[in-house]
Formats: sequence, C-alpha cells, structure tokens
Amino acid sequence: MTRQRLSLLTPLALLGLLAGLADLSRASEDEDYYMQELLTREQYNQVQMLEKPVASIPDRSREHPSQNPGKKVAKGGRQTDKTTDDTKSVKTANKKAEKTKKSPLKTPNSISEGEGHYSALKQECPPMGLETLKIDDFQLHASTTKRYGLGAHRGRLNIQAGLYEDDLYDGAWCAGRDDPLQWFEVDARRLTKFTGVITQGRSSLWSSDWVTSYKVMVSNDSHTWITLKNGSEDLIFSGNREKEIPVRNIFPVPVIGRYIRVNPRSWFNSGNICMRVEILGCPMPDPNNYYHRRNEVITTDNLDFRHHSYKEMRQLMKVVNEMCPNITRIYNIGKSHSGLKLYAIEISDNPGEHEAGEPEFRYTAGAHGNEVLGRELLLLLMQFMCQEYLSGNPRIRHLVEETRIHLLPSVNPDGYEKAFEVGSELSGWSLGRWSNDGIDIHHNFPDLDSILWEAEAKKWIPRKMFNHHVPIPEWYLSKNASVAVETRALIAWMEKMPFVLGGNLQGGELVVTFPYDKTRTQGVSREPTPTPDDHVFRWLAFSYASTHRLMTDASQRVCHTEAFAKEDGTINGASWHTAAGSMNDFSYLHTNCFELSMYVGCDKFPHESELPEEWENNRESLLVFMEQVHRGIRGVVRDLQGRGIANAIISVEGIGHDIRTAADGDYWRLLNPGEYRVTARAEGYSFAIKKCEVGYEMGATRCDFVIGRTNLSRIKEIMEKFNKQPIRLPVRQLQARRSRARRLGT
Repeated sequence: MTRQRLSLLTPLALLGLLAGLADLSRASEDEDYYMQELLTREQYNQVQMLEKPVASIPDRSREHPSQNPGKKVAKGGRQTDKTTDDTKSVKTANKKAEKTKKSPLKTPNSISEGEGHYSALKQECPPMGLETLKIDDFQLHASTTKRYGLGAHRGRLNIQAGLYEDDLYDGAWCAGRDDPLQWFEVDARRLTKFTGVITQGRSSLWSSDWVTSYKVMVSNDSHTWITLKNGSEDLIFSGNREKEIPVRNIFPVPVIGRYIRVNPRSWFNSGNICMRVEILGCPMPDPNNYYHRRNEVITTDNLDFRHHSYKEMRQLMKVVNEMCPNITRIYNIGKSHSGLKLYAIEISDNPGEHEAGEPEFRYTAGAHGNEVLGRELLLLLMQFMCQEYLSGNPRIRHLVEETRIHLLPSVNPDGYEKAFEVGSELSGWSLGRWSNDGIDIHHNFPDLDSILWEAEAKKWIPRKMFNHHVPIPEWYLSKNASVAVETRALIAWMEKMPFVLGGNLQGGELVVTFPYDKTRTQGVSREPTPTPDDHVFRWLAFSYASTHRLMTDASQRVCHTEAFAKEDGTINGASWHTAAGSMNDFSYLHTNCFELSMYVGCDKFPHESELPEEWENNRESLLVFMEQVHRGIRGVVRDLQGRGIANAIISVEGIGHDIRTAADGDYWRLLNPGEYRVTARAEGYSFAIKKCEVGYEMGATRCDFVIGRTNLSRIKEIMEKFNKQPIRLPVRQLQARRSRARRLGT
C-alpha cells in the first residue's frame, strides 16, 4: 500500500472514548471469581485530568460519550495536542453504529499529509471479533512471547486470566522482551478497512502490566509495512493508564490492508509490555473470499437488532403488546434502586390468569447489568414469538396455548444504563455488573443450602423440616439486611407465581450451569455438589447447550480459561466455582421451580452488528428449553368432593426432593423418562401412591390423585367447630360405650 493510496481515503476526526471503571465493591460472602479494581471510573478520570497526554495527536478518549448527543464534532484545523473544540462531544458507540448503518457513506475527501487536516465526517467500523472469537488463534501473531499462556492468542479484549495464573490461560499477550521493536499482529485474511484500535492492559490479580503508547502499521503482504502518519511523523497513540479500562483510538484516516500491527512504544514503568486488543475494521467487498463465506451467519427473522436503552426497551415491549394484544400482557414486579420499574411480559393464550394444569415458565436476564446479550435475546424472543404466532407457526402456537411464559429482560436496569451509556466496546468487564447499591443480585439470595445441609446432618428431615420449600431465615427479611430491592422484588415474584422451570441468561462464557452452586465442603472453592434431581438438571442443561450453535462444538475456542465443550457445554455450578446464595439454589430449595443459568456468549456486551448472529446461535436453544417444562408428570390432587388441595406434597421414591401443589391443587414434576412410584399427601389427609410412567415423547404424563380426610383431622375439625369443648353425649350412649369397653378388656 502506498502513501498516496492512504491519502485518498476519507479523513476522520480522531476519537478515543475512555470508559470508566466500575465500583467493584461487594459483600465479603460473595465467592465470585471476577477481578476487583480499587479505583472508580470517576477517580480515574480525575487523575487523568492532571496528567499530560502521551499521544501526539488529539486524545478524546476521556470524554463522556453521552454528552451533547445532538451535536457534531467540528472540523479540526492543523493537527496539534488539542482539538479546536474540546467542548463538543460525540454520540455513544451504539448510536454512531446505528447512524452509520442507516446513512450511506459520503464521498471521501482528500487529505494533505503535510497539512494533517481532519474532516467533520467520522467513520468507525465494528469490532473485527477478537473478543467474540470470530478472529481465531491462527490469525493472531506477535514478535515475541513471554510464554505460551501469554501468547498472541491471549491478546483479546476483556479476556480473563482467572484466579490462578498458569502456563496455558493468562490474561494478555506479553512480549518476551521489553523494547520498542515488539508488535502484536492481526491477519484479517482479506482486504479490510481499519478504522481504530481498542486496548487494555493485562488481566491479573498479581501483575500490573500495560502499554501507555503505541504506533499502528498496516500491510498487504506482511513484509512491507506502512506506519500511520501525523504529517511527516509517525502517529503515536495514547494507550492505557491502568489495566482494566479499555481505551479506544480512532484513526484520523482509515487505512486498507490485510494485516495490522500494534507496536508498543512505552509501557508502565513497573511492568512489562502486555496488551489485550480489539481492532475496528470493515471487510472490503470480495465475493470470492473463502473465509468470509465460511464464517457468515445470516438470519431471515425481521427483528429489531440493536441495543435498547431502558426507555427503548419499554417502548419495544409496548409495540409487541399492541401487535399481539390477545396473547401478551406487560406488568412490573417492582422497582430498581433508582426507581426504574422491572418490566416483564407474559405470553399466553389467556394472559393475566393462571390456568389449572398449565405450567408456568420464566426467562430472566440482566441481573448483571453489563451482561447485555441476554437482555437483547429476550427482547428478540418476544418479538419472534408474537410474529410467529400471528403467522400460524404450529410450534409457537402450541407453546403459547399450553404454557404461561414470563420474560423479564432487565433485572438490573440501573447497571445496564451505566454500561449502555459508555458503549459496547468501552464498558470493560465490570461496569454496570452490580446494583446501584453495590450488590451482585444473582448471588444476593439467602443461603438455604447451608440450612438444609445442617438439618440433614442433625437428621431433622422430615420430622422437623421438609426437604423442600426451605423457609427464608428471619435475619434476611429484616430491613437492615444487605438485600437489594431488586432481589426482594424477585423473591416476591417467585413466591407469587407457581413457576415450574426457569432460566437466567448471563454472559462472558459459553456454558449452562445447574445447582447446586455452592460446594458442600466448607473452604473448598470447587467440587461437584449435585442436587437430588441431578439427572434432571443435567438433561435440562444439555437441552439448551446441545441446540446452541457453539456450546458443544469441540473446535470452539475457550472463552477464557475453561474448556466447557468437553463437558457437553454444561457444568454443575459448584464444580466451576462456589457461590453462596445464588438464584438457582434459592429457586430449587424455596420454590417448585428448577432454575439454570445460561451463559450465552463470550462477549458480555457484543456490538450491535453481532446481534443477528447471536440470535441465530441461541434461538433454537431458547425454544427447546422452554419446551422442557412439559417433560415429566403433571396432575391434580383432589379431595373426595373433587376440590383441589393446595400445598399437597408430591414425593417421588428415590429422589430426596419434593414439590407442592399450586392453589388449584395442580402440580408439575419435572422427571426424565422412566417409571416412578409417586406419593401425594397433605396435612389432614390420608396419602395415596401411584406408579407414573414418563415417556420419551414430549408432553407430561397425567397422574392425578384423590385423597380423603383422616379420622384425626375430622375430629379436630369437629372440635374446632365446638370451640375445642368436649362433646356432650346422652347418658345411655355413654354407659353403652363404657360397657363395650369393659367387655373388650380395655
């Protein structure tokens, strides 16, 4: 590529947005594995205002991307260390991507290298896919490497090292030598228009390594390299000031080539050359390109593929409700810490009512506000189900008519708004994860595991305590307990609705986890801790993972440090990392609902351009998992008069976990295919036993019970009727009873 060719490309105003660092404070009992940072983003920005920028080009990376969204960046004059108008800011990455998508590109303006003038028009391509793994390991190269675990294949934005660093899975590319001759290279495998670079330092609990400035070079053949210029001098881009906050630099002029290199020029003086990188690039038209055809995923669904703010989410739910008013209902389960309503949408043929015999299912997402893919998947799912129902899709119609479905797309809207404000590539790994009062909502539930296991050790079950519907401890219900308002709203919702099956969508990995999430052995960070329904949970997890496009793909690269594909894309939560008070364990032990966690993508906050492919990755899984609510047995427990009995206990022989009937006496018990000996009992009633067979075909087996009142319960009822007073019998009748008792010798 010649310098003349570079000069013909559209000039762009330089942009580098700096996202802030999340407040990673959390409760000490939360055994989470994420790295904690000591600085907030606000503190970081204040420090940066006191420092002189390293870059010799305008560094806009510290501007807040959401300020003055309606204004355009003014044209710049001669290239200096300060732009001509520092008061004007730019739109968020999401809004810019949307504008670029809708608006045709303008004719490129020429640029004089000597003058270094910028154009008011900015072009910014989406990420090439280092974080999402669209760029595979063979496309990443480096000058030198400290060791294999710090090789070029680990130089991906937001990649995590885990708690214990080793020779395989560390948190960055680190050069083997610390000198200005080192480089990190990406092979795009086709001509690409490169528009920017995003960098981070090394993910590590023990080391502090990051690059503070760098050059960028491009090539068509990997032999001849052209360095981006500032007039006659090489451009020096500002890098990082710490290891976690991503820093984006947009090139003043897009460059076209197949290869791109990042050449570190300076680094933290107490550390080494280590980087995590994302490249912004648009592939040039090339219909004969093999790699492009192989990796391309196209969806035919006409859905709203973009990131939605809170207001936009609410509006989209309203649109779906207006399109399908007969099968949808919008309601809220409570409010967030900042007062945002937690909206859910119900999809059913009779919305607003529980129908006896019809199971209830739920999907939730966004408990960690920065894990936004699950949120968008649920918004896409509600659109898809409405459209397909109207078009007469028999599968969707059957689901809607036989199931009461609840979708809660944003459990933590406060956290999401923080991440959304900064944008998909700059929110980092943690911004928006916690609630506004610093609580991890997914791990904020009462630890019922310990209560149950202690009762089992003392042999209190079933004499003093049941093996299910474990009560919430009193201390947790007090106003002074460290419980998020979002968690309290979830608990009230879970207690109100007779959910049978649920899934909470999370991000940052490709795996489905199932209870228990806490290890039974104290002090052990990971060990298999199965529930009595382990065989059912494994099937439920596999039903999602096996129908996902990537989770069980043996060739799929590890997201961070765990090769879950070897375990069929599923894992027992405690085998991964122990976590007390998880939503999954609470749901299983306190309600009838079997709950699992779906980690739906390596990238927590994928770029808008990735949403159609992510929808294709997860669509079938979302539907198949919902259908599993109809696997097992179902029925009604009635008395001799045909009335349904609420809170009757359903026990399955050989499985030490019972469930209870709903208000109408109806129940659903998830089971794998087989023959089971099932018992129904209720306080004041005799018990009944049946053999119930579960087949392989979809559809729960009907297994009803009729149980009568016990004599003792009838006596108690009569005594209650007479205010617990002895019943006065006639003298002759009393004498006859005594005479009969003497004859019998009693």
